[in-house]
Amino acid sequence: MPTTALILLALGMSVDAGVAALGRGAVSARMRLMLALRLGLVFGLFEAVMPIVGWAAGSAAAPLLAAVDHWIAWGLLTVIGLRMIRGGLQAPAGPTRRSGHFSLAALAVTAFATSVDAMAVGVSLAFAHVPILPVALASGAATFAMATAGALIGSRAGPRTGGYAETGGGVLLVVLGCWILITHLTA
Repeated sequence: MPTTALILLALGMSVDAGVAALGRGAVSARMRLMLALRLGLVFGLFEAVMPIVGWAAGSAAAPLLAAVDHWIAWGLLTVIGLRMIRGGLQAPAGPTRRSGHFSLAALAVTAFATSVDAMAVGVSLAFAHVPILPVALASGAATFAMATAGALIGSRAGPRTGGYAETGGGVLLVVLGCWILITHLTA
């Protein structure tokens, strides 16, 4: 996978976690750096592990689906991307700001929920025969950075900024899905 595509994929996969962290920060009256770093670490770990899980499952099924794997990869990435675009375009509810500490369990549940898409991307990448380790590492690192920054920015900017980031991430995933399809069909 070219470096540019790897970077774009990592950014696209990490946007939903960044948006969730932005929302967490937006409802916090004061986000401390250590809490933001912890949030980023939890989100980053989930985002690094889930594509590996999906890739393993996709690799096991790939021989059975070799004739249509590029269509499956395109379909999964397009559906995920369009869902993110739709979510980003919907007006946020504007939660009330509160002080508080986010438990590790609550962060883990949110991190898992935002990384399920990464598992589906991992399945798609297995069908496209893309090595998963660079993707997982790049995605985990990008998610750590985005989630940490999102929590801190959200605390200061409020809930409305997350929609733009989610829409952009969705567009990146749709473009990647189309790239996989076009690359396969023209090869």
